[in-house]
Amino acid sequence: MLQSLQIKNLALVEALQVEFESGLNVITGETGAGKSMIIGALNLLLGERADKTLLRAGADQCAVEAMFQMARPDELNALLQASGIECGTDGRLIIKRAFAASGAGRQFVNNSPVTLQALKRIGELLVDMHGPHDHQSLLNADFQLNVLDAFGRLEKELAAYREEYDRHQDLLAQRQALTVGDADLARQVDLLSFQVKELETAAVREEEEAEIIREQNVLGNAHAVLQWTEEIRQVLTEAEASAFNCLAAAQQALDKLAPLAPSAAGWKSEARTLAEQIQDLSSGVGAFARNVEGDPGRLQWLDDRLAVYQKLKRKYGGSVADLLKLLEQSRERLRDLQTRDEQVRKLDGELKASRQRLEALGQALRRKRAPAAENLVKAITAELHDLGFEKAAFAVMFSPVEPRADGLDALDFTFAPNPGELALPLRAIASSGEMSRVMLAVKTVLAEHDRIPVLIFDEIDVNIGGTTARRVGEKLAQVARRRQVLCITHLPQVAVHGNTQFAVEKQAQNGRTVARIIKLDTPSRIEEIARMLGGRDATRVTLAHARELLEKASANIILNAGKVRAKRKETGS
Repeated sequence: MLQSLQIKNLALVEALQVEFESGLNVITGETGAGKSMIIGALNLLLGERADKTLLRAGADQCAVEAMFQMARPDELNALLQASGIECGTDGRLIIKRAFAASGAGRQFVNNSPVTLQALKRIGELLVDMHGPHDHQSLLNADFQLNVLDAFGRLEKELAAYREEYDRHQDLLAQRQALTVGDADLARQVDLLSFQVKELETAAVREEEEAEIIREQNVLGNAHAVLQWTEEIRQVLTEAEASAFNCLAAAQQALDKLAPLAPSAAGWKSEARTLAEQIQDLSSGVGAFARNVEGDPGRLQWLDDRLAVYQKLKRKYGGSVADLLKLLEQSRERLRDLQTRDEQVRKLDGELKASRQRLEALGQALRRKRAPAAENLVKAITAELHDLGFEKAAFAVMFSPVEPRADGLDALDFTFAPNPGELALPLRAIASSGEMSRVMLAVKTVLAEHDRIPVLIFDEIDVNIGGTTARRVGEKLAQVARRRQVLCITHLPQVAVHGNTQFAVEKQAQNGRTVARIIKLDTPSRIEEIARMLGGRDATRVTLAHARELLEKASANIILNAGKVRAKRKETGS
């Protein structure tokens, strides 16, 4: 659930913090009070693009933060780990986002920086949001199919089908890569043959280039190298006052000291060791110098060899490792093209077998979808009746299609809101009020199947009122028994069904307009419902009506909860 939300410098909001509750949280307030800023802040936290026009006038930066508490964090934790994000303790998740007037922005999940794309993927597991126009997703055929599969709990069958579908697509891609035109085939073979021969002849090695550069530096500075090595040998062993001769003198003095100081014997051994090390060092430097004086043609060979490396890297790009990778890829591709007919015959056999498996898995998925669709129609129809469509007809129409990622079926949700009307696809329905209620019916049915913990409705109750509004409120309360629901509404018949109610209002402070949100206690809630019923000036009648609506809604919530518990006990669910 969404536990808390903090907003700073977003439009009318200067600083706002709100603690949400489980169940149905309703948010009310006059038009323009700033209720939409709650949705705007949540959209930012769910990965939507930041619009710097939302930044409060005079502020340098906007910041929003939310804390979620996950009852079943396994799927979320798997995504966090895959994204390199630390999982929170006890299922807790903290999302922070900030953006400046310059357009620069940052976002963090559990204090780890994330991309907007990663934030969007995480948000899809946290919140399901529906505004006045978000019911458009219900018109999408893919969304409708996802609804059916979620309702039928067909994840296992769908995963098996998709695994085979991905395998089939990979085989098709391999075959397409092989079945190029003859002229193009000859050109590719010639090009790959040349590349392979050129790279094989060059016989590049990852470590050789560095070795060449080191030796080239030595030979290219041979005069200086010989001068320094000779100076080193003079200091070590060749000069009259060399280190070796000085140590020899020291050894003679130690011979004289030894009879007088017993510890001098150990010093003599150390001096002898040092003398041997100096001789070895001088010999090593001399051997190195003799190699520098070797064949002058070696420097030319090194120059030519390094030019080979530089030419190949300019031609094919990258590093020596990339050249070796290209060589292996070119060899493999050349083998494939040279044995194209054999490869194509093999792939054709594999494609035929894969298509048969795909058809079988698709048919198995279809057999599971058919009864699931019947049950889905019954469930949604029952919910639509509760929402005021007593005679509505809802149906699922299947059409066979060629294999695609989600199976062998296309479908349409059809709807006839009134008796005697022809059932039409949902996209043919013009009324946003009707579409909002259909979406609510679908979400009510999916409440027990969908694992997303937070459901947000932003004024989906537009263009309805009276009894229908009451039924919408009851339905939202029913959904909220399974999931946390946030609902922004202008209708008192909806608001009274909330477990918790918040009011958003505007105030003038220091010559500026600011919005704030208040959690309402029972007396202030009655006043807010009365305002929604009759305007700002509440009367005794509107207050009494508000109190009556709240009491009836509370009694109805308790009654319906009891019915649900009894039904679950009866069905053993």
